[in-house]
Amino acid sequence: MLPLAGITVVTLEQAVAAPFATRQLADLGARVIKIERPDVGDFARSYDERVRGLSSYFVWCNRSKESLTLDIKRPEAGAVLARLLARADVLVQNLAPGAAARLGLSYETLHGRHPRLIVCDISGYGDGENAGPYRDKKAYDLLIQSEAGFLSITGTPESPSKAGCSIADISAGMFAVTNILAALINRDKTGGGCRIDLSMLECMAEWMSNPLYYALDGAPPPPRAGASHATIYPYGPFVAGDGKSVMLGLQNEREWAVFCGRVLERPELAADPRFSSNARRSEARAELHAIVTGVFSLLTSGQVIERLDEAQIANARMNDMHDLWAHPQLKARERWVEVDSPAGLIPALLPPGLSEAYMGSVPGLGEHTGAILAELGFANDVIDRLRTEHAI
Repeated sequence: MLPLAGITVVTLEQAVAAPFATRQLADLGARVIKIERPDVGDFARSYDERVRGLSSYFVWCNRSKESLTLDIKRPEAGAVLARLLARADVLVQNLAPGAAARLGLSYETLHGRHPRLIVCDISGYGDGENAGPYRDKKAYDLLIQSEAGFLSITGTPESPSKAGCSIADISAGMFAVTNILAALINRDKTGGGCRIDLSMLECMAEWMSNPLYYALDGAPPPPRAGASHATIYPYGPFVAGDGKSVMLGLQNEREWAVFCGRVLERPELAADPRFSSNARRSEARAELHAIVTGVFSLLTSGQVIERLDEAQIANARMNDMHDLWAHPQLKARERWVEVDSPAGLIPALLPPGLSEAYMGSVPGLGEHTGAILAELGFANDVIDRLRTEHAI
C-alpha cells in the first residue's frame, strides 16, 4: 500500500505549480480529482504539442489523475463540489486571487462544514488576510523569477537569464507537497484541517537565501557568472580539444593542488602566488582560464573526464536533452517506466526517492466525469442533461 492510499485530493488547478504538487501526491497513492473547464480544460494542455500531440507541460504534471470537467461558475456546480468536498481530505487551488472565495471555496467558508478538510491555496504573492499590495498582480513563472532576484544573479555579466525550466512554479509545488504532508500528519494528531497559504514569491525567496545572506547589510550581491560559479574558481565549463565542454568544480586547496599535479600536469601552479587561494584564483580568472583551456585543448572531453575522475575532482558532462534521455545512470537504476496517455504509451521517470509509486495514465479532458458523478450519486439523466448544457 502506498503512503497516501485512501487520501482524496480535489484540485482546481492550472499551469504548473499546483498540478506539479498534486501529481506528487498522486505518485504517493492519493486519489487526485482534477476539475477542468468543459471543452478547453487546463490551459497547460495547449502550451505545446511536443509529446506526440500532447503538451509536454501537461504530460509532466498530470499523470495518475482523474479529469472531471465542470463549469464551476454555473449554479449546478455547487451540488457537485459539495459532494466532492464531503469526501475529500485536501482541496488545492491556484485560481486567480479571490476567485476561490467568490465561489464559496475559501477555508473560512468550508471549515464549518468540513472541519477535517485541508485547503492549500497557491498564489503568486499571497491571498486572504495580510495579502499585501501585490495580491492582484499576475504571477507567471518568469515574473516571479524576476521579482525574487533570481535573474539578477543568473546569466552573464552582460545579460541576465531566466532558468531553463519553470523553477518558480517548481519551488511552489515542492513547498505545497511538504506543507500538505505535514498538515495530514497534524490532522492525525488534532483531528482538524487547516489552511495553507502558499506564495510563489515566498517560495523563491527561500531558495534565494544564500545570495540574500551573501548580500546582507548592503554588501555587493553575487555577480552573474554564466555557467561558472560566482565566487569559486575554477568551477564551471571548460572546452576540450574536441569542442565539447566539461564541467568541473574545485572546493578547497587540497583539490587545487591535486588538479594542478594530476590533471593539468603542472604541479608548480599550486604554489603560484597568483592562484594561492580561492579569492586570488577568482580574481585571476582570465589568466587561469587560459592555462586550463590550453591544457584541455590537447585532450578530448573523454580524456579530460578520465583525468578528473582519476584525480577524484568533481566533474560532469554538459548534456543536452537527448543525452539525458539516454543517460546511463538513469538506465542502470531502472528509473524509466511507461505510462498510458491519450497518445498511447509514453516514457516517464519514477519519482525521485521512490522505488514504488502510482504511475497512472495521463487523463484525457473529462475522461472520468461520468464515472465520478455516478459515484457521487447523480442519476444518468442528470449527467446527460449537464453534458448537453455544457455544464460538464
